[in-house]
Parts: sequence; structure tokens; C-alpha cells
Amino acid sequence: MHKPTDTNYAKVDQSYFDNRGLKRYAGVWSLWALGVGAVISGHFSGWNLGLANGWGSMFVATVIIAIMYLGLCFSLAEMSPALPHTGGAYSFARTAMGRWGGFLTGLSENVEYVLTPAVIVYFISSYMSGIFGTGTATLPLWWVGFYVVFIGLNIVGVELSFKLTLVVTLLALTASSTISVVTCLSFFAYCIPTHARISLLGPAVTTSGDGGVEHEGVDSLNAIDFRMAGNA
Repeated sequence: MHKPTDTNYAKVDQSYFDNRGLKRYAGVWSLWALGVGAVISGHFSGWNLGLANGWGSMFVATVIIAIMYLGLCFSLAEMSPALPHTGGAYSFARTAMGRWGGFLTGLSENVEYVLTPAVIVYFISSYMSGIFGTGTATLPLWWVGFYVVFIGLNIVGVELSFKLTLVVTLLALTASSTISVVTCLSFFAYCIPTHARISLLGPAVTTSGDGGVEHEGVDSLNAIDFRMAGNA
């Protein structure tokens, strides 16, 4: 039976690391945009699918995922300084569970890296198809187009990719904040009691042909309609 302690590492000199040195491209704002952008994309896409099936099931799923991610963050925070490897989860799993553990973990991460771009391209293409009204028949063209764009950005350089991520995240954050504010204001206006709405709008008055008052103080919906018609 293979034991995790049987894993051996080759000793190399400094030239090995010099030829594989990393360049710093991501600053504080780039890392911030990377994390926040990933969360915002869930608000615009994935969360909508869950909310469509009910708040209760979505809440339970959110709690479960939150607990799992909390454990993941604590584990990475503890293992990163203890095992300063460049292999990420693969190197952690290989050290703890041996070669096969590292292999399965690395394979799972590769599956994640393949599926994540596909999900992103799918949702972005759906948005573009809805905005421009191209229909579902042209979705494959959107998929191919966005794959070419994203792959091209990474081929040009990861620095450009980080800059674009920052810009897109700021735009998405602005849109998300605007939608939230407008929704809250609309909900607040809807929840105003009927008598308060009449008081704010004033009494709705209609006049007869000779200039006399026929009715005053109608219900709030008619008052709103009356005011809107008067301002048209």
C-alpha cells in the first residue's frame, strides 16, 4: 500500500528556479476584481437559476456551499505557508495523500478549468443573444466568438487580461448596484400605505362639463392614473 510519506522530491540548484521565475502582473486591484467579478457573475447568471426554483432551496444550498468554502479558505490559509508549493491543490494533495491523491486532485482541477470557461461563454452568449435578438440558432457563433476573444486575450498576455477583468468588474458592479437601488425604491414605493399615497399625490379631482366638481378623493390607483394623465 502506498503511503503519503513515500513521496520524494528531487533536489535542484538555484538555476532551476531562475529559469522558471514568475513575473508579477496582478496587483491589489486586479486580485480584488478577480474575486468580486466571480461573485457578480453568479448574481447575473447562476443565482437566477436557483432563485427560480424557490428561496428555501436556494438558501439551503447557499448555506452548504458557504460552509464548504469557509473550510476551503481555512485549509488554504493554513497549508499555503506550511507548504509553499507552486502546484496549488495538486501539491497539497500529493503531500498529504500521495501520488494518486495528487493525480486525482489535479485531474479534478483540470475538469474545473475546462467547464468554467464553457459556463461563462454560455451565459455571456445568452445575454448577447437576448440583447441583439439573434435567437438560439446563432448561439454557437457567439460561443466560438467569445472563446476566440478570451483565448486571444490570454495569448497576448495575462496583464491585459487582468486589466480587462478590472474594467468589466467595475461596469458589472455599477450595473448591479443600480439594479439593487432601483428595485429597493420600487419596493418601497409599492409598500407605502394607500392613504399615504393619496396624501402625497393629493386628491384626484374630475370636473364636469360646466366646471363643477364631480368626484374627489378617489382610490390611490386612480389618483396615480389621474396625475400621470395630467402630466402627459
